[in-house]
Amino acid sequence: MTQLEFAKKNIITALMRKLAAIEGIKPLKLMRLMRAGKVVIPLNINHKIKKPCAVGATLSTKVNANIGTSTDESRISDEIGKLKCAIKHGADALMDLSVGGNLSKIRKEVLKYSTVPVGTVPVYEVAVRAAKKNNNFLKFSAEDVLSVLEEQAKQGVDFFTIHSGVTKKSLKVLEKQKRFMGVVSRGGAIIVSWMKLHKKENPFYSHFDQILDIAHKYDVTLSLGDGLRPGSILDATDKAQIAELKILGGLAKRARDRGVSVMIEGPGHVPLNQIEKNIVLEKKYCSGAPFYVLGPLVTDVAPGYDHITSAIGGAIAASFGADFLCYVTPAEHLRHPKINDVRDGVIASRIAAHAGDLVKRKKTAIEWDRNISAARKARDWRKQIQLSIDPQKARQYRLSSKPKLSKVCTMCGKYCSIKLMEDCLKA
Repeated sequence: MTQLEFAKKNIITALMRKLAAIEGIKPLKLMRLMRAGKVVIPLNINHKIKKPCAVGATLSTKVNANIGTSTDESRISDEIGKLKCAIKHGADALMDLSVGGNLSKIRKEVLKYSTVPVGTVPVYEVAVRAAKKNNNFLKFSAEDVLSVLEEQAKQGVDFFTIHSGVTKKSLKVLEKQKRFMGVVSRGGAIIVSWMKLHKKENPFYSHFDQILDIAHKYDVTLSLGDGLRPGSILDATDKAQIAELKILGGLAKRARDRGVSVMIEGPGHVPLNQIEKNIVLEKKYCSGAPFYVLGPLVTDVAPGYDHITSAIGGAIAASFGADFLCYVTPAEHLRHPKINDVRDGVIASRIAAHAGDLVKRKKTAIEWDRNISAARKARDWRKQIQLSIDPQKARQYRLSSKPKLSKVCTMCGKYCSIKLMEDCLKA
């Protein structure tokens, strides 16, 4: 049985107990949240990892890091370096988005080295195989899709992003909408192009039951992708996006009825004043399924700093109930990310997730802030650095500018407010 099926039968598994202890909640509560479809555990039966995680309501906000080769950059060693960097800096999950090189070999290495859950976007490999076999990345069949899904699931992939909500129905809405940026999802654009060429329904929708069979067999969590997500704040929360979301809500119910865990992916580029509405709509149409958001990015004007625009949106989204943040790196919209981009993206998203958890009143989050504040009050620099979200950077900054008085920093020196008030209390 899948973990969801165990939960439906009121059986608390060892994995549930382990993750409940990590989250600081009772195993019974975690099991009930899973049964209701509000929490998922992305873990393939064929993937043995040290750091599984649970994603969803009442739990700490999780962070995903994307890695993977491109058509221009396809060195496996680079991606494994990024993988290790992402995990070192606290990513709860990884997605291998590779489209260049030997995808099966790359994925095998990613699964081998990852100590956290691993996700993929299978349509990428479907397209790459079609390009090699038929000299056209759109010349693939529904059977090709199912074959790739089966192979990846057997290999140990923990969660799939599948763009099943890009359908003839939702595309009609998109065509009437005439949105500013059109379709910006890479997977979504491939599927739209395939549908236009073959004049058929999206195979990820028409063959959803067969996809559920594969996911059930290996206990793969489905991440229902937002193929029509907005790529500009000008398109945020438009009719096409909502039409797709409603379709995903129906598919989520079908998945849960089959015993398959499911989460929903969300936008994208969304201005600050629409973030809460997006969370509310997802929870409404998808019956509380965990919400996995890309950012969201709150403005379009910051290439090179989109880890900041996404962290702002991610913090707000998490505070309103988003469950899983997909990081965005400084390289977004500009280039294939380097290892430093991965680090900055993970840290920015972790800060956002933690800020959201403070609003959610997570005890562990509040205690972390309390402890670092106590160290700051005591001017205990060693402990303050140790408790920081990026101790390495904090330590480098401290050592790069040594104060004349060891108990202060070079910003305020002898005028340090904490030291002054401490001296006042002693007087």
